[in-house]
Amino acid sequence: MSLPRFMIAAPASGSGKTLVTCGILQALVCRGMRVASFKCGPDYIDPMFHSRVIGAKSKNLDAFFVGEDTLRYLFGRTAETCDISVVEGVMGFYDGVSILSSDASSYDVSQKLDIPVILLLNCRGTSLSVLPMLKGFLEFRPNNIKGVIFNNMSQRIYETLAPAVREMGVEPIGYVPKVSELVLESRHLGLVLPSEIEELKDKLRRLAEILEETLDINLLVRIASEAPDLEYTAPEVRRIDGRVRIGLADDETFCFTYEDNVELLERCGAEIIRFSPMKDPRLPDVDGIVLSGGYPELHSTVLESNVSMLEDIKESIAAGMPCIAECGGFMYLHDRMEGSDKKMHRMCGAIPGEVRNTGKLTRFGYATLSPLSHEGVMKGELTIKGHEFHYWDSDNCGSDWKAVKTGGKEYTCMHDTGRMLAGYPHIYYYSNPEFATRFLERCLEYRRSKDRTC
Repeated sequence: MSLPRFMIAAPASGSGKTLVTCGILQALVCRGMRVASFKCGPDYIDPMFHSRVIGAKSKNLDAFFVGEDTLRYLFGRTAETCDISVVEGVMGFYDGVSILSSDASSYDVSQKLDIPVILLLNCRGTSLSVLPMLKGFLEFRPNNIKGVIFNNMSQRIYETLAPAVREMGVEPIGYVPKVSELVLESRHLGLVLPSEIEELKDKLRRLAEILEETLDINLLVRIASEAPDLEYTAPEVRRIDGRVRIGLADDETFCFTYEDNVELLERCGAEIIRFSPMKDPRLPDVDGIVLSGGYPELHSTVLESNVSMLEDIKESIAAGMPCIAECGGFMYLHDRMEGSDKKMHRMCGAIPGEVRNTGKLTRFGYATLSPLSHEGVMKGELTIKGHEFHYWDSDNCGSDWKAVKTGGKEYTCMHDTGRMLAGYPHIYYYSNPEFATRFLERCLEYRRSKDRTC
């Protein structure tokens, strides 16, 4: 199947990948193209930004979470609905899960999906020296690098260096001048408030206009169209014997949701009902709850003031309604939580304990997770993959599952009552689709027991 695509990769974080990717996405959208965007790695924020501000369909591609066949499916099923797909790399192009490994790197993803790569080189403080850098990336190992963009470079220097780039066998795509007034701050990517969206759209449109002048967008489209055909098949999943309604928290607080997780729940037999713990007075009529991660600390006052929702969730969990809560959702279930205002706020009270700001990343990184008891939500042995990324930490993180980091470090985490699974790890369901099925089976049990008592 023909799926036009290319990746923007760089030698290191801080090279300008996100800015340039956003500008190119906007330029393609402004041309009237149907655009899909993908982010290598587990990051929620860039895909959320691409979807809400640029309007591109956006997903994650993570070669740690899933094998090659599933990775091809997750890419292909979104890419086939669009004219072109743009993939933003993560960290340095060859940087993987360990120092000497390129496993789960942007390079790894580009190889498994046959994606043409455009290398973005940050040229701040240099000119000729970018050529040996490019040469090193081209020769380090076999790769799909087809072109190069020079960031923070003047037109005069670019036009001088472009012929030497062609002699290396790759296409000079163009340059990005210094555009400090259009740089996207991390706050923009992490916090897109409704009042800011139009302002950010205007900023990106201006950036796209600049890139139309300094990059050969037509050449990018041509390189994308020359990508090899990509075949894929949907992985088999086990459906439940029935259908259940799952309440998915979805608002400015609970916004870190892998849409691939939602799609898998639907494939396994769930009807997804989105609700807002910030605004809705009570839970909708559902058989289970998913509380995703996000920013509860930034909205602690609003969450605390919605007393009817706090009490409804606590009472529903106490009555046996199955619940998965991750990171921010897990924090929300505690007795109390420190907000960004440094004050303590009342939360649901479904989990005894408090959550406070540690001022540093805690247990950051990938992990393979498995239950320590056969009596939990999963009803037996199961391994699944996830990651942690949080500054706030709990005095009651749970100890019902085991986490193993990529470096071999082990620790216990999460609360598993047989109905409620709650903890800091963000779980990627496609790393083991049986996880979704078993959770929905718990929800189906709850629904049937509820029907019998009515």
